[in-house]
Amino acid sequence: MKKIIYLIAGLFIFSACQTTPCECEKSTSGFITGSDQSVMLGSDESIEIFKTIDAAWQSRDYETLKGLIADEATLRFEDGTFATNGDEFVEKIESDYQESVENGEEWAWVINYAFSAKPTKTEEGAPNERGEWISAQFTSPKDEVWIEWYQIEDGKLINWISAKSDPIKE
Repeated sequence: MKKIIYLIAGLFIFSACQTTPCECEKSTSGFITGSDQSVMLGSDESIEIFKTIDAAWQSRDYETLKGLIADEATLRFEDGTFATNGDEFVEKIESDYQESVENGEEWAWVINYAFSAKPTKTEEGAPNERGEWISAQFTSPKDEVWIEWYQIEDGKLINWISAKSDPIKE
């Protein structure tokens, strides 16, 4: 009988204990000028979309690439060229590919890193809050360094910015 009482008391105590859900604050860092926003890490889902974009670009799978670019996107190349949709984007990168072939250059690069970030939300809903931003760095066989930002929303590239740094001269 004593064992049954202990068992019932133990079950009562065990079932009465509740773990309060953690209402942890999301870790943020940095700032965005002119706002109360800071930056937090994004998702692996956006990184996977970035990887798909990069693989399609490198293999010149232009149909896949076009399908990953939103209509009315903002796409800025390092040379000042501007594209607003998949067709214009593909036209420019195919032109770059043909130029590299003519110059005997290898059409290749290595991704050095990529990470996803997003700003904290505001009540007003700032344009930078759309989707997530991927920052990526690439190195070419000629040791050129490319740093690019990809803004991805609903599985599509909506904004892209590319910057290039030539190799350091010794």
